[in-house]
Amino acid sequence: MSGHSKWHTIRRAKSANDQRRGQLFTKLARDITIATREGGSGDPELNFRLRLAIEKARANNMPNENIQRAIERGLGKSNEAAIEEIFYEGYGPGGVAILIEAATDNRNRTSSDVRATFNKNGGSPGEPGSVSWMFEQKGLITVDLSATKRDPDELQLLAIDAGADDVIVDDETLEIYCEWTQLNAVRQALLDQGVPISNAEKIMRAKTLIQPDEKDALAALRLIEKLEDLDDVQKVYSNLDITTELVERFDS
Repeated sequence: MSGHSKWHTIRRAKSANDQRRGQLFTKLARDITIATREGGSGDPELNFRLRLAIEKARANNMPNENIQRAIERGLGKSNEAAIEEIFYEGYGPGGVAILIEAATDNRNRTSSDVRATFNKNGGSPGEPGSVSWMFEQKGLITVDLSATKRDPDELQLLAIDAGADDVIVDDETLEIYCEWTQLNAVRQALLDQGVPISNAEKIMRAKTLIQPDEKDALAALRLIEKLEDLDDVQKVYSNLDITTELVERFDS
């Protein structure tokens, strides 16, 4: 997905530089809580998804006490309401399929917010299963090419040898896709080769991408941004072909 990393780099930069910093910590904490509960352990050495969530939180300078509190919530040791993971589906302008990963302690509130955001931004909410079949669970490893002097082609071959299914190279990043169950092995193999990994996570990847006209594509990006800004939304996936040119037009 050309431009995928650039889009999310812009989103992370906005989160780091404005009032959404607190919202970012909330999303990171919920990811830790869900990873703890899903993995059945608060020990990152025994729970790989939790390890990734903690690494991401620390990379964003989240305080250790916040991390520990989120783990305790996932273990059911706090008095806070339980967090559940829910997926929502729908369509954006130009027929773009959108899959939303949410973490919430109030399903009715989240459903209402997601539905309203679709309706106010040219989209339409869908029923469960309406678009999820267009996506598949994958592991994604991102390498910041500015952090290494190694040749991208060499890194691409290393990733394939480590078990990657697909590797996408652009001017700034290397995106390495693999089976989610193989993410830990691929990640460790790359680390053993001295490859600097900036991020590793579980994602839902679109099986095929679409390219609506520019007006609809920009409108779809606006909808995706509005959905990502919702307090209970963790990640938003789509089958929009997010080209670098599209991101630059959107950000201009």
